[in-house]
Amino acid sequence: MFDRRETVLDAWLVLRSREGDARAFARLAERWQERLWRHAYRLTGREAAAWDVLQESWLSISSGLLRLRDAERFGPWAYSIVTRRAADEARRRPPPASGDVESAAAPTPERPDEDPRVRALRDALPRLPPEARALLWMRFVEGYDLARIATAMGLPEGTVRSRLHHLKRKLREQLERTER
Repeated sequence: MFDRRETVLDAWLVLRSREGDARAFARLAERWQERLWRHAYRLTGREAAAWDVLQESWLSISSGLLRLRDAERFGPWAYSIVTRRAADEARRRPPPASGDVESAAAPTPERPDEDPRVRALRDALPRLPPEARALLWMRFVEGYDLARIATAMGLPEGTVRSRLHHLKRKLREQLERTER
């Protein structure tokens, strides 16, 4: 979830990295590597493609740190770079067939005591398009507000609001069908 202390630490690491502190950049990369890889994976649907996207993204991040106006916006800025690199990857290679997509939300073993609605939600998420999963993840797991998501995804804030609204409605309808 979004945490002010985490944002301040990232901003400090960005500022130190701009001054040439290699350890600060390494720490920043360590803090963001997994999150950015998951984002790339959600957008590409392939492990190898996600690693390619992430590698290209880190090159862009390292060369672009001096141009980042607000160091506290590092997270959404980094996500936006990964989003653009994933779009580049998608143009280079067609998306995998739906049966070939490695699920970013891999199914977990069913628990007998698990609420059927939770199970239905868990089953529905991998079937969503990668961009939809990424939007939901940034909003409800990362805790980003609409403005940060808009920056990260390169979309107008109103579009993010609308897409999230439609996604929630779609998931709610699927859950209601499961209850019948």
